[in-house]
Amino acid sequence: MPPAVRPATGYLCTVAAAGLFAVNGSVSKLALEAGIPATLLTALRCTGAAAVLLGVLAVLAPQRLRLHRREVPLVAVFGVVGVALTQFLYYVAIGRLPVGIALVFEMTAPVFIALYVWLVRGEPVRNRLWSALALSLSGLVLVAQVREGSGSLDLLGVAAGVAAALCLATYYLLGERGTAERDPVTLTAWSFSAAAVFWAVAAPWRDFDVALLGRAVPLSAGSIQLPVWALVGWIVVLGAVVPFWLSVAALRHLPPTAAGIVATVEPVLASIVAWLWLEQVLTGWQIAGGLVVLAGIVLAQTARARPVAHPETVPS
Repeated sequence: MPPAVRPATGYLCTVAAAGLFAVNGSVSKLALEAGIPATLLTALRCTGAAAVLLGVLAVLAPQRLRLHRREVPLVAVFGVVGVALTQFLYYVAIGRLPVGIALVFEMTAPVFIALYVWLVRGEPVRNRLWSALALSLSGLVLVAQVREGSGSLDLLGVAAGVAAALCLATYYLLGERGTAERDPVTLTAWSFSAAAVFWAVAAPWRDFDVALLGRAVPLSAGSIQLPVWALVGWIVVLGAVVPFWLSVAALRHLPPTAAGIVATVEPVLASIVAWLWLEQVLTGWQIAGGLVVLAGIVLAQTARARPVAHPETVPS
């Protein structure tokens, strides 16, 4: 008997995942400010998440870990581009931009996806794609405060945010292919593993100064301090593994498009957390621009005329 579909549960899981990802932005910002390089922080997150996911699957469902040779290229690209580079570029962006603004740039991925399937795959798209593109571009102009001439945002941070959006779009597109033959949890476990291997080569562990993990970091002005290893633990468990599990659990109760639209609350929550915790204050124009971009993202999520296959209902 198939499990009961409860939309309310799906919405709750999606919002909870977005909330954890939003808090993770500020936690990651503190880790970066403590002196952890973006490459190392990404390697720690990917390696830790891979160890947890592979460990859980090895105990509960070892047969799901079987990987066929023909799957290796997809998993490798999925892990390197979709996971390793997306996370690294996001860390570069939040190191130079307010957390919420960096997420606004990264979350434009659905716009690139809709353009890709129309231009490259030749899939039909709804006319709302052009409204989505116009809203996203105009909103980003406001976010970057181009009206002030040279703009007030760090250009490298903006470039990293846009590049992260392109890598995230690749993640979603490859994920559509991957989940047609493999369940999302196993695919993500192997993709995190591929990302961990990539960073072990790109940023060798021999260069890792273990003493950095013991460095004390103030959570806010005049508050208690935590060691960096505690922040890394949060980033791995509550910033990667748990929100991913919640996102997958939501797909048992919601179609991917609905879940994607609800997930756009993440930049809003991230901005609120960063404002309350890190005192990152956005201008009125940036807030307005962010909301305009989110409206464009919602339209882009529904621009594809051909529905995206549901990961839980595709034959394995």
